[in-house]
Amino acid sequence: MSIQTEPSTAASDHVVVDRYTDIVGPSNEMLGPVRDGGRIEYLTVPGCWGPMITPALRSGHEVTLPVRVEGAEVGDAVALHIERLEQVSRAITSGTHEGWDGRFLSDPFVAGICPTCRDEGRHFLYPDTYLEGHGHGAVRCSACHSEVIPFRMIEGYTMVFDEDKEIGVTVTAERADEIADDGQAWVGLPDNAVQHPITVLATADLVGTMARCRVSAGNLGSIPAIDLPSSHNCGDFGAFLIGAEHEFAVSEEELEERTDVHMDIDSVRVGSTVIVPVKVDGAGIYAGDVHAMIGDGEVAVHATDVGARLVVRVEVVKGLTLDGPLLLPPAEDLPFLARPFSSDEVERAKQLAEANRTMLEGPVLPVQVLGSGPFINAAVDNAVERAARLFGMSVHEVRNRGTIAGAVEIGRLPGFIQLNLQVPRPILERVGLAPLVEAAYGPAAGW
Repeated sequence: MSIQTEPSTAASDHVVVDRYTDIVGPSNEMLGPVRDGGRIEYLTVPGCWGPMITPALRSGHEVTLPVRVEGAEVGDAVALHIERLEQVSRAITSGTHEGWDGRFLSDPFVAGICPTCRDEGRHFLYPDTYLEGHGHGAVRCSACHSEVIPFRMIEGYTMVFDEDKEIGVTVTAERADEIADDGQAWVGLPDNAVQHPITVLATADLVGTMARCRVSAGNLGSIPAIDLPSSHNCGDFGAFLIGAEHEFAVSEEELEERTDVHMDIDSVRVGSTVIVPVKVDGAGIYAGDVHAMIGDGEVAVHATDVGARLVVRVEVVKGLTLDGPLLLPPAEDLPFLARPFSSDEVERAKQLAEANRTMLEGPVLPVQVLGSGPFINAAVDNAVERAARLFGMSVHEVRNRGTIAGAVEIGRLPGFIQLNLQVPRPILERVGLAPLVEAAYGPAAGW
């Protein structure tokens, strides 16, 4: 596939990224390249609410430009080892939402408009805007000065963080107004970012609530084989593109070109490894939508979107063809049934099998296969089918293994899940995953 690139250069050991985009796909400029085994350092900006009040952005996320990985070809995979993830933002505003009727086409995340400019015959799609004051009326069209924010925040909060970014507390309306006066600094937006600081809404419906921080990356991985709004590079949000009125409308078949790396999974954090498909030569690894904390399911649709510094080490896995991502989270994040077996458990199982004239199938180790769809059951089906193809199992075997020695976890509603499986080591070795899984959890004990 043809890619727009910078002039060819030798691969670097360390690539730093502080430039951003809203659309991901073959049209992207690719930075780098980074060598296989090298590191990419991203300065990310908040996803969701900041871009959502900036209608010039054609996505609910503003993410980094992608980086080319040396030697990564279509049909390979790239393992992303998260080595560093540090929150930059000192305050954020977030909350639940609804689209503002008359201010978008099909999807307020993608196609914001200025209704006044439309009525008066001027260019009205993706209007440039400026800020004046605080609240929902603060975002104004640069051409006609009308209020054009495409969303209402139904109930929201402004949260501040301690110096160590370990605790957050929601503040009063008075304090939220003070933060809004210098939102760029509180949010930590760099000059290259397009989005407005979401703290301009100064929302304070929830006051005095504390929360623990556990920073995780909601959007991390490879670019899709077609251009998509970065927030819609997944099967649930992406479903809203099917048959849409705007320029990023896709068919169901075209949506299969996604890489599913808008995950919103809280285990995508330091110590985890994300293994992503290569659907465009060079992979194009990008990042964004980091959260200070996010509960499973993200039931408010939005969490605490923050700017961050993220460092990943890249590792090309030749010939590992994936439809979507795999995740190897820190061992303590695995569900009880999916955790690696201890030597004592294996010995007891061997004795039980022998007493019943049976032989254990051999060493097994955990893998999370990620799936997405317009609703949870569709996401589960997607993950089961992906696992069946990858591991050479029937869908019924995958379902059985996931039930008695695994689990389904909900990353995000309406439809992104983690399917946990204990996979026999010979299968992991055959598909090329054994070294990565053993690096994450150690060799299977006691076998």
